[in-house]
Amino acid sequence: MKFLIDECLHTSLLDLAHAAGHAADHVTFVGLGGSKDRDLMAFILQHDYTFVTNNRSDFLSLYNRAPLHAGLILIVPSVVPELQRRLFKVAVEVLREDDLINRVLELRDGAIVGVEYWFPRRYP
Repeated sequence: MKFLIDECLHTSLLDLAHAAGHAADHVTFVGLGGSKDRDLMAFILQHDYTFVTNNRSDFLSLYNRAPLHAGLILIVPSVVPELQRRLFKVAVEVLREDDLINRVLELRDGAIVGVEYWFPRRYP
């Protein structure tokens, strides 16, 4: 799995991804800091990243328009770096033997519970 960590999240998430054997980049380190969300989305799709962000509403809207994507991890709401690391570690463990193709994994503070669903939504 290859992660792109959003600039709104701490760079220490890179270390967790690398320690688990995943490739990972940070938006700031790839020169996209301050980019518009739609431009960032184009980069994500072009490079087949699983995107990690806390910008839930904007990226759910963008992912809804993508028929195929490598997945989205939402760490909500905005939390301190220590809790970001705890939540992301849960995501990495959940995804140890799976991917997130066309799925979203939401991680929330408090209970540290992951909620996974297909996106765009699949209807019978």
